[in-house]
Amino acid sequence: MSKKRISRREFVSYAAAGTGTLLFANLMSSDDNNSLSVQPDPLQKIKLGKTGITTTLLGMGTGYNGYNRSSSITRAGVAEKIIRYAYDKGIRFFDCADAYGTHPFTARALKEIPRENYTISTKIWVSPGSLPEPERPDANIVLDRFRKELSTDYIDVVQMHCMTSGTWTDEHKRQMDILETLKSKGIIRAHGVSVHSLQAMEAASASSWVDVIHVRINPFGASMDAPKPEAVTPVIEKLHKSGKGIIAMKVFGNGSFRNDQDKLDQSMKFVLGLGTVDMIIIGFEQTDQIDNCIERMKKALKS
Repeated sequence: MSKKRISRREFVSYAAAGTGTLLFANLMSSDDNNSLSVQPDPLQKIKLGKTGITTTLLGMGTGYNGYNRSSSITRAGVAEKIIRYAYDKGIRFFDCADAYGTHPFTARALKEIPRENYTISTKIWVSPGSLPEPERPDANIVLDRFRKELSTDYIDVVQMHCMTSGTWTDEHKRQMDILETLKSKGIIRAHGVSVHSLQAMEAASASSWVDVIHVRINPFGASMDAPKPEAVTPVIEKLHKSGKGIIAMKVFGNGSFRNDQDKLDQSMKFVLGLGTVDMIIIGFEQTDQIDNCIERMKKALKS
């Protein structure tokens, strides 16, 4: 595969302008002190913040239209097929959640694959509603179930799902402490949150506990934490500068751009050009969407 080579001076100027390819500093390919190798490859390896986790630039979200332990791919009966196809195409990051009900499907799709070959991210629901249980057991009990459902001894990333309160770090301190203990035991490798409000994102940026965060970002303000991206991108920059692993979601506006090719291209190029996120996850419902996204991402990376 051809590589585009840039000097250190060009690298600094691109980063300062906010137009460089996605997070050069976290790409795994560098060969000397004078230049960096930047591959137009959506499946290249990246470092996820300071977690020590390496995975692919493009990841698969398994929870598009997810609720009540189901998602579009589980309801359509294609979850195992789509997940395995994504792996065979080179994707190595799979984003799950209790609310999506995709753990057992992910386990079956990847059952013949050595565990160290892929990264599993999942999320616990700690707030009222969404799941059928009226009460929420502590994170250690929930994670025991998760590991059985995923047929694994450890989980790479565990997050608290859909934080909206600006004081979530106080409200969920007990679960945060339990997840920290699980990390110290090697049961999980990193912990964090997915956020659904600007206040919750600001709280995450101020928290040293957050290793990894999902952020909603695209250039059109669709399904985001603010109607305009310029309100969100400075907070993402703060998160990035603090060394947290940044996972971009809702890049295609939660599917609202699916029939607008220009918006799809603009969104991909915008997020890849921020220089403050480590990776992108996309919720795929069909195998051809995976092929299309990889090609669209290659085009954006080359531009």
